[in-house]
Amino acid sequence: MSVQSCVGHPVRVLIPCFFFHDPFLISSAMATLVFDIETSAIDESAFDESQIEYLYRKADAVQDPEEREEKRAETKRMFNLWPFTAQCVCVCMINADTDKGKVIFLADDFEEYSGEKSGIEFVPCADEVELLTAFWDAAKHFEKVVTFNGRGFDVPFLYLRSAALNVPISRKNWLGYRFSVEPHCDLADQLTFYSVGGRDGAARRFNLDFYCRVFGIESPKSHGVTGMDVNDLMAEGRFREIAEYCVRDVEATVALYRVWSERLAGIK
Repeated sequence: MSVQSCVGHPVRVLIPCFFFHDPFLISSAMATLVFDIETSAIDESAFDESQIEYLYRKADAVQDPEEREEKRAETKRMFNLWPFTAQCVCVCMINADTDKGKVIFLADDFEEYSGEKSGIEFVPCADEVELLTAFWDAAKHFEKVVTFNGRGFDVPFLYLRSAALNVPISRKNWLGYRFSVEPHCDLADQLTFYSVGGRDGAARRFNLDFYCRVFGIESPKSHGVTGMDVNDLMAEGRFREIAEYCVRDVEATVALYRVWSERLAGIK
């Protein structure tokens, strides 16, 4: 079934995927949602001249031609991380109580990329509006959320992309009070004790891959794919690989959350 999206493009309706009989949503009212997103830069052709001038202003002010090109390339790489120069191309969500989950992702062939693997349902989407709508439809069933650096990246990215595309946001309290794990437990905050020692202190921050190796968790990067590869994978149409990488990220975050819950939760 199709409807007109808020940007005028037809989208497929995913509502049946998120009924309460869905294993992903069983006991969701008291369960914990763990999620991660993947993003990819929007093509520069989508921006007008004034936007391009603004984005490259600092780089173009550099006098040395070689250094200027390096600065422009660095800015271009940053497009992947800014919610007004990138789009959300994948979100994986796992119910930490049931280990059931969904990964919703952009793809051009719904039959080829859909299916289920190890309790995770793969749900391809036609466009970003459909993806974000499906995410917020699922998120509203959970009271608690867990991320790794979600307060610094994933959550604000989703908020701003949803606002830009006029997609209703069902959970607006995930940034909240930083020094609390309710409703949002950001493991990047917890494992640094809110940056208690600064960048070089005993509790300095490491990336997810490093924490996984320390605590004996399979790293999401163990299959040779990282977030830096998402742009290329999108361009090559390797949508399922992006989804599977995102799943590994969330599975690792679930495992790390259990380590934190058993060994570190409650430290003040």
